Amino acid sequence: MDKNEDIIKRIQNNYTQLSKSQKIIAEYIINHYDKAAFMTAAKLGNSINISESTVVRFANALGYDGYPELQSALQELIKNKLTTVQRLEMTDETDEVSILNNVLKSDIENIKETKEEIDKNSFKEVVDNIFKAKKIYIIGFRSSTAIAEYLGFYLNLILENVILVKPGISDVFEQMLRVDSNDLVIGIGFPRYSKRTLEVLKYAKSQNAKIVAITDSLISPLTEIADEILLAKSNMASFVDSLVAPLSLINALIVSVGIREKDKITDTFEKLENIWNEYEIYLSKNA
Repeated sequence: MDKNEDIIKRIQNNYTQLSKSQKIIAEYIINHYDKAAFMTAAKLGNSINISESTVVRFANALGYDGYPELQSALQELIKNKLTTVQRLEMTDETDEVSILNNVLKSDIENIKETKEEIDKNSFKEVVDNIFKAKKIYIIGFRSSTAIAEYLGFYLNLILENVILVKPGISDVFEQMLRVDSNDLVIGIGFPRYSKRTLEVLKYAKSQNAKIVAITDSLISPLTEIADEILLAKSNMASFVDSLVAPLSLINALIVSVGIREKDKITDTFEKLENIWNEYEIYLSKNA
């Protein structure tokens, strides 16, 4: 069974083989997939008067390893189909402690899945490409801006050829005007994917630059034009997409680059420490 198959199509293709109770679940999901994506197996079962174990068996009948995998497939389906307002309306949890536990649990799962599924060879290749590139352009807009700036901040301390493409200073295409085949472009995009990020990556690709996509899944539009792909899970616990796993991946990338330039960055950080102390950039230990 195709793991990348749309869950709705999977339900439709297997519908005649399902039991009576499983068909009830199938119909509910098809009609209310936006709500089901955020329900536990128990909550989904309660909403249609069916046992939790039957819901779990339904997931298995569709070829999923368990209900969490089915739920992830539902969330994948709706990532680009729902607005933030619609996501907010579906969040009915109001207890702060429960919200805290659910969000932390979701973030832990995202990091765990990222660790298990990331292509280690691609990760090594990306690090190699960073050192081979004449210039390194980093692009990430909307919710991915914070990650792009974080990556740009640290790579700029390690390397001397990093350009963080920022909206608002000048048109982003002007900042990318001289990109060529000797350059590496790192595009960062998570749902809901920024159209401008994709446009800039397509332009860079047309100039024969090497493209690295840091995104959430193989069905992300960024993967279609990427030479190397690094995937980090960003499954949402509510109306906010989780960027914890992507940030953890970025940390690993920064550390890997830094370790290769260990002697150089030791000198760099010694100079920086002197500057920070002289100009009192940080609070002193005695403050």
